[in-house]
Amino acid sequence: MFRLKKSPVGIVAFNAKPVAGSWGGGNQWLVQTARHLEYCGYQVRYDLGSSNIDCALILHSADSQGGTFGHKELQEYKLKNPRIKVLHRINENDARKGSDFMDAALKKMNELSDHTVFLSKWLKDHHHWFDSKKHCSVIWNGADSRYFHPVQSAVWKAGQQPLTLVTHHWSDHWKKGFKYYQEIDQAIESGKLPDTELWVVGRWPKEIQWKKAKTFGPCQGEDLAKLLRQAHVYVTGSQAEPGGMHFIEGLQCGLPLLYHVGGGGIVEVGRRVQGIPFEDNLVTAIGEMREKYGELKEQTLCSPISGESMTLQYLEIVRQLVAKSRSEK
Repeated sequence: MFRLKKSPVGIVAFNAKPVAGSWGGGNQWLVQTARHLEYCGYQVRYDLGSSNIDCALILHSADSQGGTFGHKELQEYKLKNPRIKVLHRINENDARKGSDFMDAALKKMNELSDHTVFLSKWLKDHHHWFDSKKHCSVIWNGADSRYFHPVQSAVWKAGQQPLTLVTHHWSDHWKKGFKYYQEIDQAIESGKLPDTELWVVGRWPKEIQWKKAKTFGPCQGEDLAKLLRQAHVYVTGSQAEPGGMHFIEGLQCGLPLLYHVGGGGIVEVGRRVQGIPFEDNLVTAIGEMREKYGELKEQTLCSPISGESMTLQYLEIVRQLVAKSRSEK
């Protein structure tokens, strides 16, 4: 029997390697996207060690962030192999952590890009330097649906059990919303929030001494998803978030969303899933969540957000870039 020789649809290179353990949304994007590309016939690399790479997918833009290659290496590669196309995923800004180098590093890297993906419209608007004539897309994060799904998620029964709020973060930075989680904790202790529980998963500032909150160490994947599905509402006080993955994991586990109005890209998703925003009215907002819980739970179960949706959008962009690259051979 005649067999066609198998060859990859295209060769793509990420400038970061997947990391095992409890890491943030960028690593989850990398794992899911690389796996999906391989499933669709692409050869995946994590360096520029081949002379025939069709497309580079940029996650880390600043050399100090530990990527496998940065601006200098990619620029040199493009001089030798000008047909390579670059997809630049922008997932950061200086506003989120109070840094002063990230925006400039992203702008510099973006000079080499053929297509730019922002995690939210808010993030795109934040980066005023971006050339609006360049090809770009907005693609929200999606979590791995093998773990983060709403099947068997808890349903709150008013009068029979406390309303359980949950949040989780791998970073202990205060801008992740710990001021507001403390406020909830204190309101529960003082009696302002009766029949309410707060679960905090992951890490938190060492200065915090929780009063009533139930705490859990960092976990990921199936263990994290099982924990989230036992709660009733996901709460995030994160500030100036470019896109975020933590609240997405909560939504995909079937939890209605309580979010801060200053959450950056989180606000776009919060409005789409009809979550409840808060600012200086946390106790009132939680009361509103109690009143509307049934309809919000139903709305969350119908949410179209998923890892599959996210990776399919990236696949289509990569497919177009590889086709252009191959046509220039």
